Amino acid sequence: MGIRTLCSRPASWEYRLLIPLSCSARVGRTPMNRRKFMTNVALAAPLAALPTLCLAAPAAPRSLRFYHTHTGEKLDVLYYELGGYLPDALDAVNQLMRDHRSGEVTRIDPKLLDFLHQVQTRLGSTDSFEIISAYRSPATNEMLRERGGGVAKSSLHMQGKAIDVRLSNAATKDIRQVGLDLKLGGVGYYPQSNFVHLDTGRVRWW
Repeated sequence: MGIRTLCSRPASWEYRLLIPLSCSARVGRTPMNRRKFMTNVALAAPLAALPTLCLAAPAAPRSLRFYHTHTGEKLDVLYYELGGYLPDALDAVNQLMRDHRSGEVTRIDPKLLDFLHQVQTRLGSTDSFEIISAYRSPATNEMLRERGGGVAKSSLHMQGKAIDVRLSNAATKDIRQVGLDLKLGGVGYYPQSNFVHLDTGRVRWW
């Protein structure tokens, strides 16, 4: 991910006039030949004219497909292109991943989308991520905590930095393993409920 360098110039290459030390004038020695000096300068001039920065290309476009298991909504979204996140696409993601109980919307961390994209790429899948839970308002999170089930008091779901998902064409154990291999955040595995928790917090697993 990120920027791919398109040139192979060594980092230590600096553009200088390449005049051999043996040609420079020294006290007590014969001055260098004028014709030889001018030849050296002419040969070095094209190097000095080269640009000092390498050309770079933006990372490839990133897109994702979603299906929300609670609302039935679907979204096929290109969210990153030409080196930047697309604001309208992120707004659509925020709306889809709202607290489906209260309707509250928050900003979903774009890095969470990148986490999902890398998982999907590693698995070679183009299917939709099925959303079990995304953003939760503090009130919803507290309600779920009171019901039990291991909901964290300071859950990253409340910050738009966590999602519970599965892929229709991939086993949840494989999603878990890829998430662990990527080391981009937290990974929780819930085989009995058939989903995986992914978040952009510190690297950890359960």
